This record gives sequence, C-alpha cells and structure tokens, in this order.
Amino acid sequence: MKWRGRRRSTNVEDRRGMRVGKAGGIGIGTIILALIAMYFGVDPRLVMDVGSQLGGGQMMEQKVDYQPTPQEQEKVEFVKVVLADTEDVWNQVFRKYGERYQEPKLVIFSGGVRSACGIAQTAMGPFYCPGDHKVYIDLAFFDELKRRFKAPGELAQAYVIAHEVGHHVQNLLGYTKKVSRGSKGADSAAVRLELQADCFSGVWVNHTERAKDFLERGDLDAALNAASAIGDDKLQRQATGTVRPDGFTHGTSAQRQRWFRKGVETGDIQDCDTFRARSL
Repeated sequence: MKWRGRRRSTNVEDRRGMRVGKAGGIGIGTIILALIAMYFGVDPRLVMDVGSQLGGGQMMEQKVDYQPTPQEQEKVEFVKVVLADTEDVWNQVFRKYGERYQEPKLVIFSGGVRSACGIAQTAMGPFYCPGDHKVYIDLAFFDELKRRFKAPGELAQAYVIAHEVGHHVQNLLGYTKKVSRGSKGADSAAVRLELQADCFSGVWVNHTERAKDFLERGDLDAALNAASAIGDDKLQRQATGTVRPDGFTHGTSAQRQRWFRKGVETGDIQDCDTFRARSL
C-alpha cells in the first residue's frame, strides 16, 4: 500500500499514556464483561455504558510516562494518512449529493480511554462513538490483527479505520438511528449496519485508488482476509466451537467480504444500502 508522502490529517487526538478508571477499582469487571461480549458475538460497546455506571467511584484520568517506539510512531503517521484519505473521499461524496461532510476526530489511545460512550479498553478493539463523533483505536490492535486474527497487511489495517469512519458516515446519514440497543441476529439491524460500514470502507478504497493509485499487489486480498477474520461465524467457532446466528452482530465472514467487495467494485454509496437489501 503506497501511503508515504501524502497529506496527513490534523483531526487526530493523541491520548497515549493516559490511564482511565474508577476510583473504586471496578475496571477489571468491565474488561471481563467486554471480553465475554466479544467472544460470544455481542458488541462490546454495549457493555461499556454498563461498566462505566458500576461501582459509584469517580472517574479518574491520569497521565503516565509513555515512550512510543519509532515503529509505533510510523503507525501514527500511517493512521493520519488513511484518515486524510477518508476525509478526501467523503467530502467529495457528500458534495456530490449537495451535503457537507463533518469530519470526525480519531483518538489514538493506549490501554484504555474515556469516550462519550463510556470507558473502553484495548481488548474491545477499535470503535466509533456516535455521542462525540470520534473514532477510537489503540495501535496495539494492528499487532492483534496480524497475530490473533491472522490478517496482516497495511490495507487490512486501513480497512479497519475506514470501517469505523463508515460508522461516522452512517451516523451523519441517519442510519445509526435504525439500530436499537441489544439488536442482534443474522438478519438484524445491527448486522445490516456493520455490513454497510464494510461497504462504505470499500467505497473509500474505490475512490482513493482512482484518485491516488495507492494499491499494490496483494492489498485487496489482505483487506478481504481481514473482513473474513472478524466475521461472527468465524469468531464464534473459534471461541466456542459452535455458531449461533441468533447472536450475530456484525455478519458472517462471507457477508463481510461480499459487502466490502461491492463497495470496492462500484464506489457508489447507493449500492451499500443493506437496510433495503432482501439478502445479505
């Protein structure tokens, strides 16, 4: 993936080295709940609000000594370029329809972070919070993507960022309101929301490739592999040995690949309307 030497976004908040938690020491319970949620096909963000309410202690935020490695700093530059590319694409798409795109902030954190959606830990993975219009990511997730999910490659990492930015686009377009808390199941609104974000990330690839010729051999395969690696069916099978469609929140590996590929091929957000699709 060719990304060096391009514009870097200024919409990045660096909160690495900040530690957050409750004075009453209930953070570990929230982490456990979130991990259970993740392994059993429940969106861990649904746990965050609950965890931040528990205990009754005051929320604490403390700056600790943090020394990033040169390799980590390079990842920061990579993230800034990918975010800038999403800004270029979505500003263009929104202008096409006579709308103004509101660029989101991206927060880089380490270990844990406080958001308008509650307290998040690294184990929960990257997420978008509609309450503050921000994307959150711990760069350690990229290593997890490669090691645990067997999904290496820079476009695999960029796909994750573009997917979360896709949730921001959905929020601006009103799709997020279609999903009620606790929605899950193979044909649920939650699954349709996630698959649409996959398609939107594919739209980003399409437009960026046409404008900047940034893809290299194997990049698309890497992104498709990442989409497959985080399918509900695959994660459930790895965690429990069985697949429960009634617990789906993000879609199967095949569905995630299909909708990402559709966005890449057409580059048209109108082809990403999973909420009207008869078949996912």
